Amino acid sequence: QVQVTESGGGLVQAGESLTLACRGSGSISSVSLLGWYRQAPGKQRDLVAAIGRDGRASYGDFVKGRFTITRDGAKNAINLRMNDLEPEDTAIYYCALKGVWDGRAFTDYWGQGTQVNVSA
Repeated sequence: QVQVTESGGGLVQAGESLTLACRGSGSISSVSLLGWYRQAPGKQRDLVAAIGRDGRASYGDFVKGRFTITRDGAKNAINLRMNDLEPEDTAIYYCALKGVWDGRAFTDYWGQGTQVNVSA
């Protein structure tokens, strides 16, 4: 069994920063991709940032250089540093572990989500 633990959400003002942390634990031999996604009320879930085993990162178009994702492969953990936050960044942020190999199959796992609120 795999657990996904998220932390770091909260309420900030526009222009401030926040760091989200996520860690996968349990029956994990390897993880292909770790990432953060977000979903605002009434909208679809979008990619915020993701990073592969090779360290290559990808970001949603709306990030515009404001966010940085880093990975600690040895711990199956990632951090997302978000700078210059805007009210439009308000959403529930979900951590995802994709392509988790437990020795028998590949599976994707999601965290329960952490709320980020940015006030104007």
